[in-house]
This record gives sequence, structure tokens and C-alpha cells, in this order.
Amino acid sequence: MEFKENLKRYQTIINEELEKYLIKQECHEKILNEAMEYSLMAGGKRLRPILVLATYEIFKDNFEECMPFAVAIEMIHNFSLIHDDLPEIDNDDFRHGKPTNHKKFNHATALLAGDGLFNKAYIVISNEIKNSINNQNIDIIKNKVKAFNEFTKAVDRMIAGEYLDTELEGKQISKELLEYIHINKTGALLKLCVRMGAIIAGATERDIDILTDYAEKIGLAFQIKDDILSEEGDPNITGKPVGNDREMGKCTYVSYYGLNGAKQELEKIIEQSIKEIEIYGDKAEFLKQLAIYIKNRNK
Repeated sequence: MEFKENLKRYQTIINEELEKYLIKQECHEKILNEAMEYSLMAGGKRLRPILVLATYEIFKDNFEECMPFAVAIEMIHNFSLIHDDLPEIDNDDFRHGKPTNHKKFNHATALLAGDGLFNKAYIVISNEIKNSINNQNIDIIKNKVKAFNEFTKAVDRMIAGEYLDTELEGKQISKELLEYIHINKTGALLKLCVRMGAIIAGATERDIDILTDYAEKIGLAFQIKDDILSEEGDPNITGKPVGNDREMGKCTYVSYYGLNGAKQELEKIIEQSIKEIEIYGDKAEFLKQLAIYIKNRNK
């Protein structure tokens, strides 16, 4: 199956699964539920949950076992986007070509919608572990608890990276600090996705280490591509204004390396990420193509 068809298949699976967690009934907090749904179902690429499933499938066929973790990571991702767009952080008016959550609803509702998605993610995983206790063997339960522990630490790192990105806005920083920010802000969740998929599938520590190296590289590549798109992307496609990072004085890979230098760095890192997983042959073909997709994406 061609990569784009496989990507679409994964996206459809994830979207159908996310629908199960939406709260549609009438209640006093109906607007809050609508705000959570607005961002969660806004049409993102679903790369993070897809990474969980695709990594799991290198080792096992039926990814239902890791689906709650894939759903939870997408909830956390969207929590971070809602808060990232708020006036006191990036002050963005549009995402995916639609008004950001605080523009569609209001600041307080957006803030709480982000909080709601954050907590919902923990509910999803804790319910999965609770339900596994009576139905699965001890090794599977141990793997899910280990994956949950990884989840909590990665979210902590993502928040730390977001703080530094905001706090250091407009300041000149070293290459090392720039990388530290994005290893945490963007890379922590992408690395988590791969590690969770491998852990829940019962992969060896060596396999987890190999896949972690791959994930760290595509995480860095993802951020470099974001910085490039912020500088020269088509706002009709990205759904966000061009030059926003530059106007806000953000230190990015483009501001540090220049546009052409950032593109060269992106190319190098993608090549390295693909080499990391050659050992898995055809089983990792989707992950290899996903790395190329990250490099070539236009939004």
C-alpha cells in the first residue's frame, strides 16, 4: 500500500477512535465540551498517535492494545496547541485555517478546554490500566504501567520546553539551548510515541533504544520544518500567518542557520533517522516514509 494511502488509513482509524471520547449530551458544561471537541477534531495530521500504532506494528499485528495510549497522546498534543495559541504565549488567531480556540470561544473557555483535554488523557490511560488488571497477564500490565510513566515524564518535558520557548522570546541564545528547547517542546512527545508503541508491544531494550534514536531525529526535523514553514509557508495551506516567529523575535533554526542552512540541516537529520531503522527492513517502511513526509510537508 502506498504511503499516503496508509497514512490516510491510520488517520481514519484515529479519528474514529477519538469520536468515541467526545461528550455530546446536554449538560451545564456543554460549551466547554464543544470547545474541547473543536480543537481535538480540527483536522490535524495525527502524526503522534500514528507513530504509536506504526511502531507497535513493527513487533505485533493488532494495535488495539496500544490504542488508548495513542488517543491520550493526541489529547495532550491538542491541549498544548490550545495553550500555545493563547495571547500570553504565541497569540495566534488561526490554526488549521480556522479561528483558534480562544477566538472561537473565549480566553477562559479555551484555557479550561486545554486543561480538560490534559486531564482526559490521564483518565483514558488510567482506565486502560485499571481494566487490564483483571483481563491481562502481568507482563502486559507492567508494560502499560511503564508506558504511562514515560507518558508523565514526556508531558513534563514538553511543558518545560514551552516555558523556555516563551521565556527566551526575543533573546539571543546558543545553538545548544535552541536544541534543548525543541528536544523538549516538540521532540519529547514524538519520542514518547515511539517508545510507548515499542514498550507496549514488548520490544527489547535494544529495540527501544534504536527507535528512540530515530524518534529524537524526526522530532528535531519536525521543529526545523515548522520553523521553515513559518518563514516561507503558504498561509492558505498552513492556516497560520508567515513570518510570525520572526516578528515576535523568536530564536528558531531559520534565525540561527538561515533559511538555506536550516533546509540543509533538515535534509541531514532525515537521512540519519532513516538509517537508524534500516535494521527492521520492510517492517519499518512506513516509519521511513513518515520521516520523508515530515521533511516534505507543506503544513
